[in-house]
Amino acid sequence: MTTNPPRTRRTSPSRASDDSARRQYFSTLALDRPDIAMCRATTVVARAIDVELTGYKVSVAQHLVLKMLSDVGPCSQQELSEQLRIDRSVMVGCIDGLEDSGLVRRERHPKDRRANAITLTADGLVALAEVESGVPRLLDRAFQALTPAERKTLTRLISKILEVK
Repeated sequence: MTTNPPRTRRTSPSRASDDSARRQYFSTLALDRPDIAMCRATTVVARAIDVELTGYKVSVAQHLVLKMLSDVGPCSQQELSEQLRIDRSVMVGCIDGLEDSGLVRRERHPKDRRANAITLTADGLVALAEVESGVPRLLDRAFQALTPAERKTLTRLISKILEVK
């Protein structure tokens, strides 16, 4: 009977404490690849939003729906989905949750009998005001590394990428 020699676990090179190039990889990559940097920045902002919305009874998507309904009035689910860039299947659940909470109601769309218009309720306005009161904290948390002038520049540049006028 032969016995195998004991296996030793290999240490990942990325765990070497003196390898500063590995630890700085993302910083270097972000300088060369703005697409990757934007994806990572989106994650940072999403985490800040999640922290800020903790304790509120609405999700990020629901907040966006309430805000759009408040700003532009009743909309079809399709309009909300297209304008807010929220997948239609996700939008159905989003609206269902808002309706179950009494924050919106579905009514017959005045211009399209085949569609419903989603309408903000009085409770929806109250919920929106609560969430909106946290937006300044959210922006400060998400963009704390930027000065007010840099925030304006970032907004202008992102708007340019998205072709928003």
